[in-house]
Amino acid sequence: MLVGIGHLGFWGFICGHLVSEPRPKKRNTIAFQGRHGRAFLFTHVMNIVVGAKEDRTLMTGLHTVADVLCGDCNEVLGWKYERAYEPTQKYKEGKFILEKSKIVKENW
Repeated sequence: MLVGIGHLGFWGFICGHLVSEPRPKKRNTIAFQGRHGRAFLFTHVMNIVVGAKEDRTLMTGLHTVADVLCGDCNEVLGWKYERAYEPTQKYKEGKFILEKSKIVKENW
Protein backbone atom coordinates (compact mmCIF):
# COMPACT_ATOMS: atom_id res chain seq x y z
CA MET A 1 0.00 0.00 0.00
CA LEU A 2 1.39 3.41 -0.92
CA VAL A 3 1.34 5.97 1.86
CA GLY A 4 0.07 9.34 0.64
CA ILE A 5 -1.38 8.06 -2.62
CA GLY A 6 -2.12 10.95 -4.94
CA HIS A 7 1.17 12.65 -4.09
CA LEU A 8 3.45 12.28 -7.08
CA GLY A 9 6.87 10.93 -6.33
CA PHE A 10 8.96 7.81 -5.87
CA TRP A 11 8.22 5.45 -2.99
CA GLY A 12 10.13 2.66 -1.29
CA PHE A 13 9.00 -0.67 -2.74
CA ILE A 14 8.91 -2.49 0.61
CA CYS A 15 7.18 0.06 2.86
CA GLY A 16 5.68 2.68 0.54
CA HIS A 17 7.64 5.52 2.20
CA LEU A 18 8.15 8.65 0.04
CA VAL A 19 11.85 8.89 -0.95
CA SER A 20 11.86 11.44 -3.78
CA GLU A 21 9.69 14.04 -5.44
CA PRO A 22 9.21 13.69 -9.19
CA ARG A 23 12.04 15.08 -11.29
CA PRO A 24 12.29 16.06 -14.92
CA LYS A 25 13.21 13.17 -17.19
CA LYS A 26 16.66 14.04 -18.42
CA ARG A 27 18.37 11.54 -20.61
CA ASN A 28 21.50 11.45 -18.45
CA THR A 29 19.53 10.52 -15.29
CA ILE A 30 17.90 7.28 -16.46
CA ALA A 31 20.70 5.18 -17.93
CA PHE A 32 22.40 3.94 -14.76
CA GLN A 33 23.19 0.46 -13.48
CA GLY A 34 22.58 -0.51 -9.86
CA ARG A 35 23.48 -3.70 -8.03
CA HIS A 36 20.21 -5.31 -9.13
CA GLY A 37 19.64 -3.79 -12.56
CA ARG A 38 18.46 -0.43 -13.87
CA ALA A 39 18.81 2.63 -11.66
CA PHE A 40 18.12 6.36 -11.71
CA LEU A 41 20.27 9.34 -10.72
CA PHE A 42 18.57 11.81 -8.36
CA THR A 43 19.71 15.22 -7.17
CA HIS A 44 17.36 15.28 -4.18
CA VAL A 45 15.99 12.46 -2.03
CA MET A 46 14.15 12.51 1.29
CA ASN A 47 13.28 10.27 4.22
CA ILE A 48 16.52 8.32 3.84
CA VAL A 49 19.51 7.43 5.99
CA VAL A 50 23.02 7.66 4.54
CA GLY A 51 25.40 4.90 5.63
CA ALA A 52 29.17 4.90 6.06
CA LYS A 53 31.42 6.01 3.20
CA GLU A 54 33.49 3.42 1.36
CA ASP A 55 35.48 3.21 -1.86
CA ARG A 56 33.90 1.01 -4.56
CA THR A 57 35.00 0.23 -8.06
CA LEU A 58 31.91 0.70 -10.20
CA MET A 59 31.42 0.39 -13.95
CA THR A 60 32.65 3.98 -14.40
CA GLY A 61 35.68 3.71 -12.13
CA LEU A 62 36.57 4.26 -8.49
CA HIS A 63 34.09 6.24 -6.38
CA THR A 64 33.59 6.96 -2.70
CA VAL A 65 29.96 6.07 -2.02
CA ALA A 66 27.62 5.56 0.93
CA ASP A 67 24.61 3.27 0.93
CA VAL A 68 21.21 4.99 1.04
CA LEU A 69 18.59 3.30 3.20
CA CYS A 70 14.86 3.96 3.54
CA GLY A 71 14.28 6.01 6.69
CA ASP A 72 11.25 3.86 7.53
CA CYS A 73 12.15 0.21 6.85
CA ASN A 74 15.99 0.44 6.45
CA GLU A 75 15.92 -1.27 3.04
CA VAL A 76 19.01 -0.37 0.98
CA LEU A 77 17.65 1.65 -1.96
CA GLY A 78 20.91 2.60 -3.64
CA TRP A 79 23.87 4.84 -2.81
CA LYS A 80 25.12 8.41 -2.64
CA TYR A 81 28.16 9.47 -4.64
CA GLU A 82 30.46 11.23 -2.20
CA ARG A 83 33.51 11.45 -4.47
CA ALA A 84 34.36 10.57 -8.04
CA TYR A 85 38.02 10.07 -8.88
CA GLU A 86 37.65 10.33 -12.67
CA PRO A 87 37.25 13.92 -13.95
CA THR A 88 34.44 12.88 -16.31
CA GLN A 89 32.44 11.47 -13.36
CA LYS A 90 32.61 14.54 -11.08
CA TYR A 91 29.02 15.53 -12.01
CA LYS A 92 27.80 12.60 -9.86
CA GLU A 93 29.24 13.95 -6.62
CA GLY A 94 26.53 14.65 -4.05
CA LYS A 95 23.88 12.84 -6.13
CA PHE A 96 22.00 9.64 -5.41
CA ILE A 97 21.41 6.37 -7.24
CA LEU A 98 18.07 4.70 -6.50
CA GLU A 99 17.52 1.27 -7.98
CA LYS A 100 14.36 0.73 -10.01
CA SER A 101 13.76 -2.62 -8.28
CA LYS A 102 13.72 -0.84 -4.89
CA ILE A 103 11.36 2.04 -5.69
CA VAL A 104 7.98 2.55 -7.31
CA LYS A 105 6.47 5.59 -8.98
CA GLU A 106 2.78 6.36 -8.96
CA ASN A 107 1.37 5.53 -12.44
CA TRP A 108 4.65 3.79 -13.46
